[in-house]
Amino acid sequence: MNPQPESSPPALNQDFLFALLREAGPSGFERRAADVWKKEAATFARVSEDHYGNVYAELGPEDAPAVALLGHLDEIGLMVSHVGDEGFLSVLAIGGWDPQVLVGQRVRLLAPEGDLIGVIGKKAIHVMEPEDRKNASKLEDLWIDVGLGKEEAQARIPVGTVGVIEQAPVMVGDRIVSRALDNRVGAFVVLEALRALRGADLKHRVVAVGTSQEEIGSFGSQVGSHRLKPVAGVAVDVTHETKQPGVSEKKYGVVPFGSGANLSVGAMTSPVILRQMIAAAQQEGIPYTLSANPRLTHTDADTMILSRSGVPGAVVSVPNRYMHSPNEMVDARDVQACIDLLAAWVRGLDAEPDFTR
Repeated sequence: MNPQPESSPPALNQDFLFALLREAGPSGFERRAADVWKKEAATFARVSEDHYGNVYAELGPEDAPAVALLGHLDEIGLMVSHVGDEGFLSVLAIGGWDPQVLVGQRVRLLAPEGDLIGVIGKKAIHVMEPEDRKNASKLEDLWIDVGLGKEEAQARIPVGTVGVIEQAPVMVGDRIVSRALDNRVGAFVVLEALRALRGADLKHRVVAVGTSQEEIGSFGSQVGSHRLKPVAGVAVDVTHETKQPGVSEKKYGVVPFGSGANLSVGAMTSPVILRQMIAAAQQEGIPYTLSANPRLTHTDADTMILSRSGVPGAVVSVPNRYMHSPNEMVDARDVQACIDLLAAWVRGLDAEPDFTR
């Protein structure tokens, strides 16, 4: 581990990051976040998109082999499955929810004729039986109340309407708190790393990708990697910050806030790229930590690495507290370290790199 000393937080592009975080973009419905990302990318890079919800920004020679930097734009969400007799909405999960964090939250529903705000309801403690108070909430026992009767609710909120927690980003000290940091912050990192490469003598076509549908299976990465045919790629995601109560450093590594970019070490990821990144970090004084992933990485890297005949890949992660909750938290220093490391690694690549293990 190359720890980072205490320092002032870096001057991140907060306007862009917060604009990304404010938009609702559950898996399969990333359009709003993708539009913000694409608009920012168009200020300095060539931009495109595909039919599956991925957006692309690139620098470097257009006919050169691609190096892909992936960060997924989608977040976990909810989908309406039924409108009950009193207008209460039943929902299914998009991605992995702990139902306990949903209780009492406000929800933004992306209804066809305009967004609606609802409240996730549960019986008040006063009307629970004593044994019910001991039980964890289940999603099927919760509902969304939008303040409408059955007929109006059915007319305005068809089955399949999606929603996200209504929670705006804020700064808490030097840390960023918001829903959707998993993984809007990764999409932010890859585009900011690309921005940092403006003016560099790039030997490759470097492509930042805001991917879709990671939370339900990394499907956007699979589509995008097939399209790009990259010679190498990096997925940027979040990992568990390990100084919060109950998170095992024996399992997840020593990954405190302020420790920089977290690098995955595992069977699927490329040991060559890992060595290159460690060398770049040490040369540039960029802090980093290591975490073990002996099988899948559970990121976009898993589908990218298996694309076509295989793509040498790596995972760079931002330490994150309270993952998959309405108030995830990251440290600005770690975000900047990930940006700096990606840019340094790309600048150091040979024109024809050899990633043989």
